[in-house]
Amino acid sequence: MNVVELLKNKGLKKTAQRVLLLNILKTKAIAMTEEDIKIEMGDVYDRITFYRTVQTLIEVDIIHQIVVDNKTIKYALSDICEQGKSHAHFFCKKCHSVTCLSEIPLNTKIESLSGYKVEEYELLIKGLCNQCA
Repeated sequence: MNVVELLKNKGLKKTAQRVLLLNILKTKAIAMTEEDIKIEMGDVYDRITFYRTVQTLIEVDIIHQIVVDNKTIKYALSDICEQGKSHAHFFCKKCHSVTCLSEIPLNTKIESLSGYKVEEYELLIKGLCNQCA
């Protein structure tokens, strides 16, 4: 499915920023930082528009963010990850790549924690990827 159809299916208008951001994430097929995306966007990049676009796309689950640490957040298309909102990621400490891990099931009954309303959860595994190990 192309990005325009994806936006339409989620009830969003086609804007230049949305289409460009989604095409970048789709073409690269990896989780990317804001700086990575900014480089790809070139002169079209606008920080405020970027954040508004990202928030909108996260809200409708077209993209998701991966919080690596207190300095690094990466963004990826949600359809790359078949696990939905709650799934595991692997962060390589050497090359800084982030990979969605579909082979690690996160089907524990975390939603049933007594006294808590769990909406989503993440698991971030850190180490060396296959390329760097």
